[in-house]
Amino acid sequence: MKRNNNMKTVIAALALAFGALGTAQAAAPIVIVNANEPGVGFNDPTPAEPVGGNTGTTLGEQRLIAFTYAANIWGSKLDSTVPIRIQASFEPLRCTATSATLGSAGTLEVFSDFPGAPRANTWYPSALANKLSGTDQSPQIADIRARFNSRLGLAEDCLPGSPFYLGLDGDDTGGTDFVAVLLHEMGHGLGFQSFSDEETGQYYLDTPSIWDHYMTDNRTNKTWTQMTPAERVANAVSGDGMSWGGPEVTAAVPDVLGKLGVVNVSGPAAGATAGTPRFGEASFGPAIGSSVVSGQLMPVVEQANGTGTACEPLSPANAKAVRGNFAMVDRGTCTFVIKAANVQAAGAIGMVVADNAPGDPAGMSGSDPSITIPSVRISQADGNALRAALAYRSRTKSGIVVTFKSDETRLAGTDNQKRILMYTPTTFEPGSSVSHYTTSARPNQLMEPSINSDLTHEVEPPKDLTLPLLHDIGW
Repeated sequence: MKRNNNMKTVIAALALAFGALGTAQAAAPIVIVNANEPGVGFNDPTPAEPVGGNTGTTLGEQRLIAFTYAANIWGSKLDSTVPIRIQASFEPLRCTATSATLGSAGTLEVFSDFPGAPRANTWYPSALANKLSGTDQSPQIADIRARFNSRLGLAEDCLPGSPFYLGLDGDDTGGTDFVAVLLHEMGHGLGFQSFSDEETGQYYLDTPSIWDHYMTDNRTNKTWTQMTPAERVANAVSGDGMSWGGPEVTAAVPDVLGKLGVVNVSGPAAGATAGTPRFGEASFGPAIGSSVVSGQLMPVVEQANGTGTACEPLSPANAKAVRGNFAMVDRGTCTFVIKAANVQAAGAIGMVVADNAPGDPAGMSGSDPSITIPSVRISQADGNALRAALAYRSRTKSGIVVTFKSDETRLAGTDNQKRILMYTPTTFEPGSSVSHYTTSARPNQLMEPSINSDLTHEVEPPKDLTLPLLHDIGW
């Protein structure tokens, strides 16, 4: 049985096209279809200098070369006799001066009960259904639809100075690695996505997807196919309550993920803030837990209300307070890398960033090899509590001690059975929740909700867990 899948498109980071650009040469043939009109997107004639192994001489040509390069990486890892068709385009997507949608991608159709289907009454994404059956289930429709942000780094109101980096070497200093974005989005289209409605707990057209057989509540060990709709809804916003139960991913986890980093708050003034708050880690600087770092927590104070963003070099008083201590700063106004560079220059041994909006703390993107101090991001609620406690500090001591260390008994981003966690923030994020790996995995994984600057172009162990998950669902 075939049904069109129009219920959602996963938001992440990629780009593709519609027209007839040819076939990437690989074990699983990938046909690139260019959906852009002449003169724009993949057909943009703007002159461009070759960069990072990309020999294209126009912007459009370089975009297509990068796309073919990424398609060849995926094609070499997959096994299918049926071509995988990707319809793609550059379009003006959501963008502000501080954040942007890099791209979106997903399967266009899902199929169940086709010849060769491993599980009955189960949805499979189009490209996977074609591979398992050996036949194109819908020859007139592309398997994957992807869109990329044509405004990124080019429009004045869209992350100025942060265009897509179109080189093939991964050296994305000053931009977002387009190849990494492409690999991520192709991963979604190949099946790294949920088809069920996470906000209602209902299956798409009352039929579970292959994804639902592996999403697991790690407190009850129930899969989504064993839960009620209400249980699925709760699991989708459980924080760290969902794991991937597939055997190939679980077997590969110890070879890919490192020790769990821990942030501990203690000291005579810590009070109710004492403990191990949840945190998001920076993609720059040393990993949390790579060494033990401990010291007093001191605030950067630039405003009358006791807040400070560290977007400018610290004043002499601020610098004196944070020297040899952890610097606590507020999120906003400038990039995380700028904040870290400023507090490091002032002599801080680490940085704690308090979020400026409710929700679970995510990671911090950016790249600067000169940053040598570790940094974390905590929730707005935890930040407010620490700010209140810090109001009683002296000029040189706060009585609140922060320690960054590792937990030698656990792996980063896993449950107590060493299964990798999925991304399930307590505030539901459409297009991101459930259909990505957790942001607490270390090293960062390709299929986290954001593209981190330390990603390589590898999709399999010992660097990455994306390919094992695709194997789990049938590839």
